[in-house]
Amino acid sequence: MTEQSEIPIEEFIVQAFQENFELLALESGHTISDEVKETALQQVKLYWRKLRHIAERVTDTEVHLTLPNQRTPAGREYAIEGVVDIVREDDRVTMYDIKTHDAEYVRANIELYKQQLNVYAYIWQELRRQPLDEMAVIGTDFPHNIKEALTVMDPVILEEALKSWDPVVPVEFDPAYMERTLYEFGRVVDRIEEGKFEPPPLETLQSTIKGVWMHERFGSRVCRQCDERFSCSSYRQYAMGSRQAAEGRMQYFMDDNPDQELWRTAELERFEE
Repeated sequence: MTEQSEIPIEEFIVQAFQENFELLALESGHTISDEVKETALQQVKLYWRKLRHIAERVTDTEVHLTLPNQRTPAGREYAIEGVVDIVREDDRVTMYDIKTHDAEYVRANIELYKQQLNVYAYIWQELRRQPLDEMAVIGTDFPHNIKEALTVMDPVILEEALKSWDPVVPVEFDPAYMERTLYEFGRVVDRIEEGKFEPPPLETLQSTIKGVWMHERFGSRVCRQCDERFSCSSYRQYAMGSRQAAEGRMQYFMDDNPDQELWRTAELERFEE
C-alpha cells in the first residue's frame, strides 16, 4: 500500500476505506449497497475534517480494555471488554470512546455513557496503572443540519453546519458508577442465561427519546430495527394505535426499513456479479 505521507490525506482515506471495505466483505461474506457505502465514506471524510486536531494526536489507538472475573447477582462469571483511543500530550492523558451516535443524543443521555466510561477509566487506572486526566465520547453520526446540508449539496451551507458541529462530549469521573454498572451488566447476563427476554412495556415504546430529531419515540427509532418486532406483543400494541388508523399504521410499522432493503439489494447484486 502507498505510504500515507506520499499522497494527500483524503486520497489516502479513500484508498484505505476501499481496502478495508473489500477485506471486510471477504471476511464476512456480506456487502452493502453503493449508496450506503458512499454515505459511510463521506462520514469518514467529514470526521477527519472536523476532528483532525484529535486524530493527529492519538498515541494509542484501539486500546483493548478487559475487566475479567466478574460475578453476576446469581453467581455467574463474566468479563467486560471495550476499545478506546488514548491521547498523551503535555503530561496529560485523555481517553476517547468513539460512538456511531449523534453527539446531541449522547449529551441528552450522558448517564448511559458515564457508566461505561467510568468502568473503562477504572480498568485503565487501577488495573493498568496508567494515569488519566480526561475522558470523552466522540459521536460520529451527523446532526440534522449537516444531513440537510449534504442533501442540498451546497458547500457553503455544509461548511457552516460543520462549524456548529461539536462531536466531542466530555464525560466526568465518578467512581460511584463503577459498582452500579457492574451490577447492571451482571443482571443482563443473568437474564440472558435464564432466557428472560420479555419485551419492554408499551409505555416505554411510546416514550420520547431524548436528544433525537423531531422527538422520536422509542418504538419508532429502536423497535423498527428489531427483527423480532413481528412477534412482540408490545410492538403490536404500539403499531396498531387507534382503531381508526390501525390499518395504515400497521403497514407502516411492519414494513422493512430502507436500510434493510438496501442491504438485501446489495447482497443480491453481489451474487449476480
